[in-house]
Amino acid sequence: MPSFVFVEKRNAAIQHRARIRVCASFACRLRGLMFRRQIRSDEGLLLVGGRDSRIDASIHMLFVPFDLAVVWISSAMDVVDKALAKRWHPVYFPARPARFVLEIHPDLLSTYDVGEKVQFIDA
Repeated sequence: MPSFVFVEKRNAAIQHRARIRVCASFACRLRGLMFRRQIRSDEGLLLVGGRDSRIDASIHMLFVPFDLAVVWISSAMDVVDKALAKRWHPVYFPARPARFVLEIHPDLLSTYDVGEKVQFIDA
């Protein structure tokens, strides 16, 4: 997988695309966005797990001093859940198993809807 991607809807255009850094290693997934001061509206992080799982796709917001829009995506590229993750909250789990966790600026939460298909495009 490339180092940066755009997460596009399969059947609709996205008005504001964010350039998403792919995070596949354990250390990168563990650190996530901790200790950052903010996230810009044109950036994000895609945490890549090994399989579809509710537990493996869980996230924490410890040491993250800002809110995030979180979108969980299955290996079939379906959006299975989304949430506004609040700063310093201990844990969030998706409603259904997911392989990918997209972390983006809170203003972009309405960009993706549960049930729609997405695709990753090289950035």
